[in-house]
Amino acid sequence: MTLTHLDEQGRARMVDVGEKEPSRRTAVAEGWVRMSDAAFALLAAGANRKGDVLTVSEVAGVMAAKRTAELIPLCHPVGLDVVQVTVTPDAELPGVRVRSVAVVTARTGVEMESLVAVSVACLTVYDMVKAADRTVEIGGIRLVEKTGGRSGDWQRDHKDR
Repeated sequence: MTLTHLDEQGRARMVDVGEKEPSRRTAVAEGWVRMSDAAFALLAAGANRKGDVLTVSEVAGVMAAKRTAELIPLCHPVGLDVVQVTVTPDAELPGVRVRSVAVVTARTGVEMESLVAVSVACLTVYDMVKAADRTVEIGGIRLVEKTGGRSGDWQRDHKDR
């Protein structure tokens, strides 16, 4: 059986993963949010008007990962074993670095779940600090590594990090 994203009429469809063996799969993604020194000072001091930016954005990332199949067309819904989102202040940006680790035992990977978690966590940071800084910038969202599945393990070259 050839796995394809198009049916016989050329319409998009989900890839058939029914014949694949379930395996433990992980995906790690990252991104960053850059902001002004003033906005970073508020975030670092926990004095942001909307509240605890770090905790709220971490929770938002986890919640988003759980809904990835509702957001990304043709993405298989998976029962996540765990998703961890970490948002860490970085004075050198200035801003925050966001990292997500998603794990599942399934027939398909969790790259999209990890990337969605990072994306929504970054967007949440943006939303929470935009009143203090309209120049907030989001970037660097990418897959860092993945394990499991038919294609095996992959890790971004360290010089590309």
